[in-house]
Amino acid sequence: MPQFNDILQQISQQARCCFGQGKVANYIPALADVPAEQFSIAIHTVDGQTFSAGDAHATFSIQSVSKALTLTLAMQHHGDEIWRRVGKEPSGTAFNSLAQLEFETGIPRNPFINAGALVVCDALVSRVSAPVFNMLETARLLSANDKVVINKKVADSEYQHRHRNAAMAHLMKSFNNFDNDVDTVLRAYFSYCAIEMSSIELAKTFSYLANQGVCVQSGRQMLSAKQTQQVNSLLFTSGLYDAAGDFAFRVGIPAKSGVGGGIIGIVPGKFTVCVWSPELNEFGNSVAGLYALELLAEKLHISML
Repeated sequence: MPQFNDILQQISQQARCCFGQGKVANYIPALADVPAEQFSIAIHTVDGQTFSAGDAHATFSIQSVSKALTLTLAMQHHGDEIWRRVGKEPSGTAFNSLAQLEFETGIPRNPFINAGALVVCDALVSRVSAPVFNMLETARLLSANDKVVINKKVADSEYQHRHRNAAMAHLMKSFNNFDNDVDTVLRAYFSYCAIEMSSIELAKTFSYLANQGVCVQSGRQMLSAKQTQQVNSLLFTSGLYDAAGDFAFRVGIPAKSGVGGGIIGIVPGKFTVCVWSPELNEFGNSVAGLYALELLAEKLHISML
């Protein structure tokens, strides 16, 4: 599809006008050192084709994009039981808010805010004997790259600044919604966030969300068709935290962002897309990445609606 090549090259050039409009995440010291003026975009289609532009082979910390994969694995092991511990509603608050968690007696609003992701991670730790190894091997399988690694420096940096996340976990434990040792779960959670991939690899990793739950690379059934629809619905309503509504209005596809600057987007039945640029807006989403996805939606006339 030469159309994809041309469009992605255009977007790569246009998105660079956003450089300087955001700030690289600095609350995690290991992320603060990432050079700001970088951009990449990659598309992976359900028939296995890959198209990319920009710094598409550069690797970066996937951060909260990992939450979609953690949820997938937890759904494999727990099925519908997971929804007794975490909600399905947009939060309307910051991704690391404690106030809402206290008010709602330890049940996080959705799996993509930090509290929700911690509960999902806790559920996974309960059922998987080597949760970090399992996640890494899954990422390698889905991305078709057995060289994918966890950046230990980033994981350790996040652990050293764990106090707010630890507070959420202990608060949920006080409401009997957290089963395992808090530090054990936090170590796993930060390791997931510190997985490093390129835009091409991330677009491949989430191919199953565009393909009724089946990984395009390996043929593995990650989720049922119904579960895939459920995850995509949650990504649509909550994947970009309290900026999800604006993203749905402007772009109209399921998506998940991370403070490493990556965003994955899903066009069911067609392709997955990953954009990456490290500078973030006030909501923790990539400035150039958001603009690029808006351009892509306009040029390809894509939308869930």
